Amino acid sequence: MKYEPHEYQVYTTEYILRHPIAAILLDMGLGKSVITLSAIFELTLDSFMIRKVLVIAPLRVARDTWPAELEKWDHISELKYTVVVGNERERKAALLQKAQVHLINRENVEWLVNKSGLPFDYDMIVVDELSSFKSHQAKRFKSLLKVRPGVKRIVGLTGTPSSNGLMDLWAEFRLLDMGQRLGRFIGNYRSTFFVPDKRNAQVVFSYTPKPGAEEAIYGLISDITISMKGSDHLKLPELVINEVPVRMSPIEKQHYLTMKDEMVLSLKGSEIDSANAAALSVKLLQMANGAVYDENHKAIHLHDRKLDALEDLIEAANGKPVLIAYWFKHDLERILKRFPAERLDTAESIRRWNAGEISVAIIHPASAGHGLNLQSGGSTLIWFGLTWSLELYQQTNARLWRQGQRDTVVIHHIVAKGTIDEQVMTALHKKEKIQSDLINAVKANLTERR
Repeated sequence: MKYEPHEYQVYTTEYILRHPIAAILLDMGLGKSVITLSAIFELTLDSFMIRKVLVIAPLRVARDTWPAELEKWDHISELKYTVVVGNERERKAALLQKAQVHLINRENVEWLVNKSGLPFDYDMIVVDELSSFKSHQAKRFKSLLKVRPGVKRIVGLTGTPSSNGLMDLWAEFRLLDMGQRLGRFIGNYRSTFFVPDKRNAQVVFSYTPKPGAEEAIYGLISDITISMKGSDHLKLPELVINEVPVRMSPIEKQHYLTMKDEMVLSLKGSEIDSANAAALSVKLLQMANGAVYDENHKAIHLHDRKLDALEDLIEAANGKPVLIAYWFKHDLERILKRFPAERLDTAESIRRWNAGEISVAIIHPASAGHGLNLQSGGSTLIWFGLTWSLELYQQTNARLWRQGQRDTVVIHHIVAKGTIDEQVMTALHKKEKIQSDLINAVKANLTERR
């Protein structure tokens, strides 16, 4: 297919070419893969500045999305690539193939660097979903940081750079610029820009930015960072956000409140308890959805309020395809038991969805939230169970609300009133504001910055 780029795509490709270190904060659906591959083509097969590129991405994106982009566009057809997934023998065989682009899933980065036995001889790295390297304690971060000094160019791509707040940015930019802008140590970054928020004696659970910290951080990273919102550059379809309230019966609500107040509950002969606040949060989310795991990980049924609401929504769709996002395994089991739905967990199931062959599909945000193009299969998304993760929330929504979608996108949230669901919705809105502030601070102005 002939590539006829939008102006913002040309600008972003040129930005990558001009900046050996680049943080590209592109809204979902703006085509970050083809933008980056266009730069890779010029660097490897035109100017010969780069010999070999490692692209790190979520598994499905590395296996399916990037190869599809490489096969799709005429102008990059000469780029040779190999997909480094599968068992160890298959991964090693892929690494030994001669190609300009090696695609690997992020879970195998530590293996590649420390266990493959092969030299890390890439002179350019592309990290698709840079936000997946936000933990400075993760093995993938430490492994990549170890080989980073030998890499000439690096590009970080994401639409959700600070999904859980500004603290996420340190590890991401430490990997990109090796500490030049936000410092080499997380402790110094923390003490410079944040003050303790929630704590218990000497144990600090969270931090809040100091006055002026946000602007200072944005200023420090602005020289290697650009951002763009889809609404600024594309004619996206209309988006309708809807909350569908459900209410528990008095007895169901009392069970919920007992769990919330006492952190322990006896339900249908099973004992359900929570060791700490984090575990309690998970139990309350489960109960809001209609079932909860006991100490033996057996799902104990509480109510069908959300299933009833889901049935109404599917019926109201009147045959139009519906995509359902679930969180807990017992959600999936109860949905599949009640509705003739299919999981989108294979390349074939995704193909069938986009071909209009599946009327009710189910996805888990953690496995299908990044990089998958699902807009051809439908325009209605229903959140059966909510997530605290702004990144997964936004990325999952963007599977349908993106370039190429022909219809108005409707996103329903089934919210159990008087439960933790309402707090999750509030938290997502607050996190979204922080992230929007960051994106606006480094927003690309195509006219002024050329």
